[in-house]
Amino acid sequence: MQRCIFRRVVQQFSFREQETTKGVLSGFPTTTTTTAAAASGRRSKSSVPDVRERTLIAVKPDGVHRRLVGQIIQRFEQRGFKLVGLKMLKVPEDLLTQHYCQLRSKPFFPRLLEYMSSGPVVAMVWEGHKVVQASRLMVGHTNPAEAQAGTVRGDFSFHVSRNVVHASDSLEGAQREIQLWFTGKELMNWDCCDQSLTCEL
Repeated sequence: MQRCIFRRVVQQFSFREQETTKGVLSGFPTTTTTTAAAASGRRSKSSVPDVRERTLIAVKPDGVHRRLVGQIIQRFEQRGFKLVGLKMLKVPEDLLTQHYCQLRSKPFFPRLLEYMSSGPVVAMVWEGHKVVQASRLMVGHTNPAEAQAGTVRGDFSFHVSRNVVHASDSLEGAQREIQLWFTGKELMNWDCCDQSLTCEL
């Protein structure tokens, strides 16, 4: 007797739960398997931005001497970019000559090499969506007198010959410079815990 009563109660409860669920979902469109897969995070490549773009950022000797490395790193972290490479070095002349190869004919080239080898440089590789373009805007104009307030050079630089930081000027330039400054083993491939929140459209 008790078992019969218990079964009836369970059947009535299940029926009411199904009806309630139908009533709640009646105002929403049904999803196909493809739509559900997309909603669960498996999006097509066309809907996800290229978050693997990378750029080279180097804090020059004047920036290191003035202890600005931490503030510069903080700006890129707060912007949502991911640090995948970092090292401090006294840059050899052959690396500087290759890095600034397009400036060899300039009269200031010898002074530039002397300045860049005068102290340690902190080289970094940052990764993120359109990081090359965004980094150039964050760093500011080459001439600090023309750099806007809020940019690295606008806030910290005094003269064009001491403009604190270098940033790659194009995607092709970034790829070339990263290969000059870093070996493959020195770059980390890792996933940020907030990558899906900050990078996906």
